[in-house]
Amino acid sequence: RGAGIDLMSRVQTLEVSHDEAGMRIDRWFKQRFPHIGHGRLQKLLRTGQVRVEGKRVKTGTRLEPGQKIRIPPMDPGSEPTGVKSSKHPISKADAKDLKERVLHRDDDIIALNKPPGLAVQGGSGLHRHLDAMLDALRFGAQEKPRLVHRLDKDTSGVLLLARNAAAAKFLTNAFRIKKVRKLYWAVVVGVPKPSEGVVDLALAKLPGRRGEKVMPIGPAGKKAITHYRVLDQAGNKAALLALEPQTGRTHQLRVHATVLGTPILGDGKYGGREAFLDGEDISGRLHLHACALRFSHPGGGTFEVSAPMPIHMKNTFSSFGFKPLRSQDYFSDINSLI
Repeated sequence: RGAGIDLMSRVQTLEVSHDEAGMRIDRWFKQRFPHIGHGRLQKLLRTGQVRVEGKRVKTGTRLEPGQKIRIPPMDPGSEPTGVKSSKHPISKADAKDLKERVLHRDDDIIALNKPPGLAVQGGSGLHRHLDAMLDALRFGAQEKPRLVHRLDKDTSGVLLLARNAAAAKFLTNAFRIKKVRKLYWAVVVGVPKPSEGVVDLALAKLPGRRGEKVMPIGPAGKKAITHYRVLDQAGNKAALLALEPQTGRTHQLRVHATVLGTPILGDGKYGGREAFLDGEDISGRLHLHACALRFSHPGGGTFEVSAPMPIHMKNTFSSFGFKPLRSQDYFSDINSLI
């Protein structure tokens, strides 16, 4: 213990590992030093006490393997944890289920059909999440796959993983500069008017009585743009929308759907009671599915991948009489949304 205190009383230099490629500096720091609060970290970055390769960095700076990070003297009890590993090993059942959900695998990427209800990353008191299960998707590789984008816990559909550091860097950059096209299907309560258009409304995370919530806000918010189109409808009761976000803000599609006056079915957080419908086969789960991605593959060429809907959305389609959607229709829609 005394040695740890001595270590933290002086400047350290830590190296970014291959498993940390593409990680934001703030997440890297939180993983290595979980006891350091957000405010303290912001001050360390702002004052230049934390540096990457000798240079000042901002919260959103993404890291590359082998980079050297300067760590200033820290409080006793804040020893670095190293690369964080799960204290809750993946079960055989979870490992089997994840492998069965692989839509595509090659030397650079894995495309996974994430089930609704599975968080992508952990949080306070949340031990079961995809990030802790990635070892199950090595398929014999030396490195475990890396997350390169996110989906909400209750959103299902295509989630992309990188299988090596170079692919992670390539794909993380593609998402950052908006070179990945993302198509979602959503069942909403009501029918938006007009039947197609663009929602261009900035968003911001604001504190509330029930925790943080994303809200539409003026110029102080972050730019958020969503293209939408009605693909089918059940009278005036509900509609099936194709959604293509041009930005990747937290809960963007859910908030923008509510702004249209048609909350996503099952989204009580943003739609309240109006987001639910009574019916024998109408599930109360969130009806938002990341059905397809189109992007430049790290190995070259344009790549497309799509994911079948979860069972609760299939049942709702049947109940409303929505027309079947074929896999080849995914990208005919994504081509013409913009």
